[in-house]
Amino acid sequence: MENAEKAFTPDPAFLLQVRNLKEYFPISTGFMKTTMLKAVDDVSFDIRRGETLGLVGESGCGKTTVGRTILQLYKPTAGEIWFGGKKIDNQESLKAFRRRAQMVFQDPYSSLNPRMRVADIVAEPIDVYRMCAGKKEREARIHELMNLVGLNTEHAARYAHELSGGQRQRIGIARALASRPDFIICDEPVSALDVSIQAQVINMLEDLQNRFGLTYLFIAHDISVVKHISNRIAVMYLGHVVEMASAEELTKHPLHPYTVSLLSAVPIPDPKISRQRQRIVLKGDVPSPLKVPSGCPFRPRCERMTAVCKESCPAMREAAPGHYAACHHI
Repeated sequence: MENAEKAFTPDPAFLLQVRNLKEYFPISTGFMKTTMLKAVDDVSFDIRRGETLGLVGESGCGKTTVGRTILQLYKPTAGEIWFGGKKIDNQESLKAFRRRAQMVFQDPYSSLNPRMRVADIVAEPIDVYRMCAGKKEREARIHELMNLVGLNTEHAARYAHELSGGQRQRIGIARALASRPDFIICDEPVSALDVSIQAQVINMLEDLQNRFGLTYLFIAHDISVVKHISNRIAVMYLGHVVEMASAEELTKHPLHPYTVSLLSAVPIPDPKISRQRQRIVLKGDVPSPLKVPSGCPFRPRCERMTAVCKESCPAMREAAPGHYAACHHI
């Protein structure tokens, strides 16, 4: 969490380093008037090689926008993205980056082309990057990828609409693996699936990570799912990362009041413990990203709010070894 004013030096221990990332969208608010919607506002984090960083927060906080902006599906408004020690700042570096970085999208129904057969969907990255010399090699690679994600090779000739939601998401994962990436952004990959299928997909992602040394940015709104798969967790609120720590540390010793509230809402299967636990319900609604409050973005809903919270937005600081939080009262 370096100061934005200091010259940034990439660390070879990290595969991905994001610094002061911003993504603003111009929104029409009337005749000849526009206002900037601050979807992502000054987000910084690092991901080590072979690690899974979970990115969690409620709907509309900017999680998905972070993932899409890293891959530059949205052009960043500001900030720097470093991958493997190299800055992604031109078309050449972006092309090389996109071969090594892929994305699994949230909706397995809309992220697959209904006019393409499964084999052609999976082979898209293979064809784009010309990774196979001929049809036989291409077909063998498609079958290999489908076996990796638990699909039968007979599914290759079908269309996506002929398969279940879990099978479609496996196709999306196979497509992401096709270019032999080092880094995969998983954008709520199990939120549209049944609970039993969620567990299968999560376990498969972990197996693939162990087998190929993959690095994940795992985006989700369910903190219990994120805790299971992630080494570290970053919590987002209204375009800002407000807390970051190891999965165990963050769930046992949350520091930011928003994280405390999120964890209090996680269901506990033991009814005795559940009855004894205090549920923290936040007051008010999430402010609009078109009208972000001055100072700390969480202050309108925070019981700890004081005058300093109105004056300045708290910076992320290390409250304990490896545990960062953005709060004036920590």
